[in-house]
Amino acid sequence: MPELTGLLPELEVIRKDFPILERELADGKRLVYLDSANTSQKPQCVIDAMVDHLERHNANVARAMHQLGAESSEAFEAARDTVAAFLNAPSRDEVIFTKNASEALNLVANTLMWATGELAIGAGDEIVITEMEHHSNIVPWQLLAERKGATLRWFGLTDEGELDLSNIDELITERTKVVSLTWVSNMLGTINPVADIARRAHEVGAIVVVDASQAAPQLPVDVVASGADLLAFTGHKVVGPTGIGVLWGRREILEKLPPFLGGGEMIETVRMEGSTYAGIPHKFEAGTPPIVEAVGLGAALQYLSSIGLEAIHAHEQAITGYALEGLRSVPGMRVLGPLDPTRRGGAISFELDGVHPHDIAQVLDSRGIAVRAGHHCARPAHARFGVQSSTRMSSYLYTTPAEIDTLIEGLEYTRSYFKVG
Repeated sequence: MPELTGLLPELEVIRKDFPILERELADGKRLVYLDSANTSQKPQCVIDAMVDHLERHNANVARAMHQLGAESSEAFEAARDTVAAFLNAPSRDEVIFTKNASEALNLVANTLMWATGELAIGAGDEIVITEMEHHSNIVPWQLLAERKGATLRWFGLTDEGELDLSNIDELITERTKVVSLTWVSNMLGTINPVADIARRAHEVGAIVVVDASQAAPQLPVDVVASGADLLAFTGHKVVGPTGIGVLWGRREILEKLPPFLGGGEMIETVRMEGSTYAGIPHKFEAGTPPIVEAVGLGAALQYLSSIGLEAIHAHEQAITGYALEGLRSVPGMRVLGPLDPTRRGGAISFELDGVHPHDIAQVLDSRGIAVRAGHHCARPAHARFGVQSSTRMSSYLYTTPAEIDTLIEGLEYTRSYFKVG
């Protein structure tokens, strides 16, 4: 096996942080986990932080006037500080906890639906997205456009799986109110030039919403440098728990948006005649929040930061390049998306001629290799390339070249099993 540059030097030490990677599956097969774009595995420090909170500090936040309540509130708000630092956010108050990125994006679309003044959207206004979006960044905008009489437009894709920006000045115009796009495609792996697109959007007074669900795990995310006005990501892809997501937004926009959900802690006063609302971020955090999940997310982001996102990105590029080279050696293989590892993230969707993606995933699973098969919540992108579904492998900071070799061997076995080629 040729030596790769860019791999994390402490890779074997890092792998020991993830207890599930030691697991043996049926028939004694060692787990080869290549589904991290779906959900990442969790290091022991995240598991320990959540267990410790449940065992020693469990109480509701901002409600209980006792020691456990104070400890729980302190841990919850410390997680908010960690997220703000991870994103280089100007203020911790700009960080809102949600249950996932889907809820964060729906929060934005719904509050814009109810917004007044300069943020109001109506007939004649336009919303611009892209053809490579996850459904969570398509459907909320479709609903907003339908309900407000606005027009939904989108960037198309090139044959190489990148955004077609040739008509950017025709798509983003004075009628554009919102531009919402993914930073890194969950299907094609494409890394998009969000700062350049944001610059054009701001020239016409549009706000920019960025889905960073696939970017936050593997790229240094600086919300200021990105040009985003609002940005979402989810905990379970950054080695954190499920049930926790983040919406970051510029203070001046968040303060103008109306509440999303009504309930406890998002209010200032409540009278039968009407209510007034708390300031940000609490205005958008109705009810009991995901407390232990926030604690876990804080531990996860501290873990990633201790390794360094630049180093993680270099590792992902090295592994992705190695995987692309291996996939090219498999007859009948078609990779969807950019073939240059410097222009993409670690998720690689592919077709194997003559074999259905679900069959590929099942055969690989029988050999201990976990991948994903389906449309990956990105049907329009699949349709653009004339396919119903695909198989997707996705690496992360704990992925080794040897695991990629096992995948390639598994794909060769799949070809022989189905007698293709």
